[in-house]
Amino acid sequence: MHVHGRGATLRMSPGCGRLCRVSPSDDRSEVSALSYEQAKEELVEVVRRLETGSASLEESLALWERGEALAAHCQEWLDGARRRLDSAHSAVAPEETAAGTETPADREAALDDAAAGVPEEDER
Repeated sequence: MHVHGRGATLRMSPGCGRLCRVSPSDDRSEVSALSYEQAKEELVEVVRRLETGSASLEESLALWERGEALAAHCQEWLDGARRRLDSAHSAVAPEETAAGTETPADREAALDDAAAGVPEEDER
């Protein structure tokens, strides 16, 4: 748990349950050091705590800010993964694509169609 106060963040230490003071720059660098899975897990916990409604207003604001930072960090990880996949798929030789291999755009369109409930070509 994190609580802001007088220019610093108070973070709940998992080991002893005490609040520890952390500067905002340390808090941001801590988020950037998390793996996707760690950030997602903490984000789920932040959302759970906010949904219970048991935190004070100050704690809720601190949780919200932490959640925003964690969500942005997760999105950066996902965007990076998407770029890597697109780069790997675009490296496919053009003759392979012409021979029937799907391009990233083809897969994206198929996913959009599936989400919209559009049947595949052979189902029409």
